[in-house]
Amino acid sequence: MTGKERREQLLEVGRTLFAERGYEGTSVEEIAAQARVSKPVVYEHFGGKEGLYAVVVDREMRMLLDMVNGALTGGHPRELLEEAAFALLDYIDQSTDGFRILVRDSPVAQSTGMFASLISDIARQVEDILGREFKARGFDPKLAPMYSQMLVGMVALTGQWWLDVRKPKKSEVAAHLVNLAWNGLEGMEPKPRLIGRRKV
Repeated sequence: MTGKERREQLLEVGRTLFAERGYEGTSVEEIAAQARVSKPVVYEHFGGKEGLYAVVVDREMRMLLDMVNGALTGGHPRELLEEAAFALLDYIDQSTDGFRILVRDSPVAQSTGMFASLISDIARQVEDILGREFKARGFDPKLAPMYSQMLVGMVALTGQWWLDVRKPKKSEVAAHLVNLAWNGLEGMEPKPRLIGRRKV
């Protein structure tokens, strides 16, 4: 096996173990045993578990970002929303282990960490689309960053839920996400107000 092939083998073994057990639950010994190599081979290629994990995470983040970026090009805003929802659900389908790695050790609710960082990157792209749409509808475009975080967060949390249940089918989940997001945005008030007793 060439050095490049060995590196790819170690990445695949590490990816599988990190998805099953998480970063903390995986050891260099297990990675080496699964790959049928000695521990020094893992250290030689990645410097240790941390280095291997960093490469796995980087690859998964790039794959997901590329899929979402590809979905956010041209078209009507509702169509872009549909494509973005499908991009996330497609990624979960095609790279289930990768998505588990991204969300397991860095919950979406945290303000730091790999998944939160990824969500923020996607939200910044959605912000531009929402800003244009807000301006066209007479809403304050300065609110687009907040709404983009809400929208992307909703899709990401739904993706985490769907990762385990896988029902209903992907197209139905995407349709419901878009229904809630689009129709919620469609009926949005320019200056929303609370109707309950609590005002602060």
